[in-house]
Amino acid sequence: MNLPNALTISRLVAIPPLMYLLLARFDYHDQIAAAVFVVFSLTDTMDGQIARRQGKVSDLGKFLDPLADKLFVLSVLIVLVQEGSIAAWVVVVIFSRELLITLLRTTTAGRGTDIAAAPLGKTKTVTQVVAVTLLILQRPYPVLGLPATLAVAFAVLFTISSGLDYVWRWRHVLVPGADLREESPVEPAARELGGVLNETGLTFALGESCTGGLLAALVTDLPGSSAYFIGGVVAYSNSAKEKLLGVAGKLLTEHGAVSAEVAEAMAGGARARFGTTLGAGVTGIAGPDADGTEKPVGLTYIAVATPARTSSRQFIFHGDRWANRRQAAVEALKMLTEAARSVAANQSSVKSA
Repeated sequence: MNLPNALTISRLVAIPPLMYLLLARFDYHDQIAAAVFVVFSLTDTMDGQIARRQGKVSDLGKFLDPLADKLFVLSVLIVLVQEGSIAAWVVVVIFSRELLITLLRTTTAGRGTDIAAAPLGKTKTVTQVVAVTLLILQRPYPVLGLPATLAVAFAVLFTISSGLDYVWRWRHVLVPGADLREESPVEPAARELGGVLNETGLTFALGESCTGGLLAALVTDLPGSSAYFIGGVVAYSNSAKEKLLGVAGKLLTEHGAVSAEVAEAMAGGARARFGTTLGAGVTGIAGPDADGTEKPVGLTYIAVATPARTSSRQFIFHGDRWANRRQAAVEALKMLTEAARSVAANQSSVKSA
């Protein structure tokens, strides 16, 4: 038991007293219920952030967190239906969406893949919390009736749209053999990079650590990528970084494998090893734990080396292991595209001069 899991369990523990407050009849019971609901709703954000920052993401937490969220909100909605504060069909819509996403998560987990939270899903949660809070407060304050109705409408809208978004993005789970190529959030960045490199005739190579070859896979997913992608090295261990990419042992000792200095050395090493115009290096802590370091989970450094300079950027991603690796790959593709355009512009200016 750790702090993130304790916060998650607190939402389950809060359900009985919250239901009592909603059904009781004493002064300010609704106001107290609304306050309790808001306070424990905030733990939904806190437990995930703490778990990722402290590297305490656990299988128990992954199981309990969505369960606690659904039971906490649905239990309040069921009481409000009983009290006549909301139509039953609204709860049916919300429950159906949550059941569908739970089935999707269970199915994908069985295949070794986690469904990361999507922006629409997070918006859905916020709209539901606001709607439920206003529904509770409209009972002692009738003036809030219209805002509560509008909030419920927005909550239903985002509940349905977020559910459809999940179904579309993970339709291959429901329809085996469905092609995910068109909806991949990564491919547009790879396609844009490929377009720039094809136009300019530039080439690049990769030095990957935390992404484990994912970046190279995204690049080579596009036909014709062999014209500009020369090769890559997945240097996961420190010794591999030294032997295959020429990263100095002193850098690894003084700054650690996850650092801007090492990322830049990896990018320069990849560029030198394959003789390309550009080189990229990616190193980070994908999670779920921090691998024994004090650095936060999600910390990632991406570097790009060009003939003129080598630069790096720091990122801190807040998803699960797969989401962090995917985001790192996307950012690396974007940085390579920026660098390719810059190099091409410099070459054009030199020729014109």
